[in-house]
Amino acid sequence: MRALKRVVAVGALTVPLVVGCAGLASAQEGLDASFGKGQFIANENGAGVAGTQSSVGPDGLSHADFWIWADETGVYGSFTGAGATWQQG
Repeated sequence: MRALKRVVAVGALTVPLVVGCAGLASAQEGLDASFGKGQFIANENGAGVAGTQSSVGPDGLSHADFWIWADETGVYGSFTGAGATWQQG
């Protein structure tokens, strides 16, 4: 059961990373800046992953951070996201 929780925790983090990379690859020309950082751990106490991503582009800006932890007591996590868009005139 512990191994399954670890696989679920790591798998749940793969999706946001793939989506974030796809968004960066499809960015339009012009203003573009981004930052990303991630960490993960898997040991005898459990498994966890955390990440932060911020970006500014032609259509707006966004920020997101998350963490997921799995151990013998269950799976826990949190996600925070914010963004703003603007119209170009």
